[in-house]
Amino acid sequence: MAAAISAYNNIEIKKSLFSTKAIYTPTQSAVKVNVLEYVPAEGERIERLLNMPVSKMGDELDQKGKPKTVGMGHYRLELCLSADQQFCALQLFRFTDFQNQPVTEPRFYEGSEAATFAKLL
Repeated sequence: MAAAISAYNNIEIKKSLFSTKAIYTPTQSAVKVNVLEYVPAEGERIERLLNMPVSKMGDELDQKGKPKTVGMGHYRLELCLSADQQFCALQLFRFTDFQNQPVTEPRFYEGSEAATFAKLL
């Protein structure tokens, strides 16, 4: 997913001697990467959540709470969220045949839609 993030128009990659940072350029906010892992039942719930409209997903998260994470699971959600919650990028993977296979393509959200994904953290 790193290649998709770095190719996104509103993301600037800043490199220094000891670090590399992603910045959401419209707000100059730093982007932080989170990796969340889930057991199969919770991973399937994440997949269903990601396939529904963002507003409906937000309502379901408010009602039922966020899916429970584990230290090592069959599903892996890579989620990048800007500090001001105005940008979100994510991709869901499933561990199959001894490697993580993409379940979704990289998805990008900006503005109020992006803030909804902070509920997953």
